[in-house]
Amino acid sequence: MDFPLFSLLGLAAGLSMDCAAVAAVRGFSTPRLRWRNVLWMSGMFGGFQALMPVLGFLLGASLGPLVERWDHWIVFFLLTGIGGKMLHEAARGEEEEGDAADPFRWGILFGLAVATSIDSFAAGIVLPMLGAPLFLSVTLIGATAFALTAFGLWAGRRFGGLLGRRLDALGGLVLIGLAVKTLVEHL
Repeated sequence: MDFPLFSLLGLAAGLSMDCAAVAAVRGFSTPRLRWRNVLWMSGMFGGFQALMPVLGFLLGASLGPLVERWDHWIVFFLLTGIGGKMLHEAARGEEEEGDAADPFRWGILFGLAVATSIDSFAAGIVLPMLGAPLFLSVTLIGATAFALTAFGLWAGRRFGGLLGRRLDALGGLVLIGLAVKTLVEHL
């Protein structure tokens, strides 16, 4: 099965919404946003969002032939679980705490980059089951995360904390929509 480019773009956008939400909070918490901060955070988030699906893809490729008969159900439950988690966090208002000293310190951004890319690892597990090409998938996921992180920083700086939870909720809905679409196509 060939995974449509439109669906891959939707997956990349859905996975990147938590990056944009965290970036919006960072942008809101800094008195002055510099280009180096935008490039640093966007590069770190985009890099982790691209790396984690590769690790998940390798695991999914080795397990894929064993679960081929049930792959659409696995995709459905994983993407629905990720999307549901994002919706739950958005509803509860769980946002990362700001750091008044330097919201762009390496240690802080490293932890946030890892935390926001865990769902990309899980999505990477299902990519081989969907027939999605690895290089294109990783490139789109990383580039989308980079762009939406940059957007989140600028929007957070400009509009304050209004966007954070809404972006997580939108990302969750996109992932659940992809899960339902995959299940419907296979039944």
